[in-house]
Amino acid sequence: MGRSVRLGVAVCAVTLLTVAGCGDSGPTAAEAGETLKAHITELMKEGSVLDVKVTDPGGRDISCGEGKAKRTFAVTGRDSAPEREPNGLNTYLVGALSAVAPYRIVADPGNAPVRLVNDEYKTVIILDAPGNGRYGVRGETECLRTS
Repeated sequence: MGRSVRLGVAVCAVTLLTVAGCGDSGPTAAEAGETLKAHITELMKEGSVLDVKVTDPGGRDISCGEGKAKRTFAVTGRDSAPEREPNGLNTYLVGALSAVAPYRIVADPGNAPVRLVNDEYKTVIILDAPGNGRYGVRGETECLRTS
């Protein structure tokens, strides 16, 4: 194969990839689900949460209709200070989350649960400590395309 033919094939491949990417409107449900899982896992590390247990492993599409789906992920854990109240735990994790990714609060942080959104990654994290010294974190993606 001559150099000009190889160059032509390469240009066509790049053009096709570029055109294919133009219709892309953000992540798929699976991609956003993996990002959500990574953010929550990193949040648990940043917050030094103890005894983290996955209560919803996610990894599956939940249909939203019209060929779209969302993904979920959830964990619980324990604080080193068992007397710390739920609102204090949630507030602490809001601060720790700022080291993980830029989320904005969309619900009053003084009232549980605290709901935070990341528009770029199409993810929502909900902080809802169920009791003193106990963390509860769950998340979901927006309804997104499946492929």
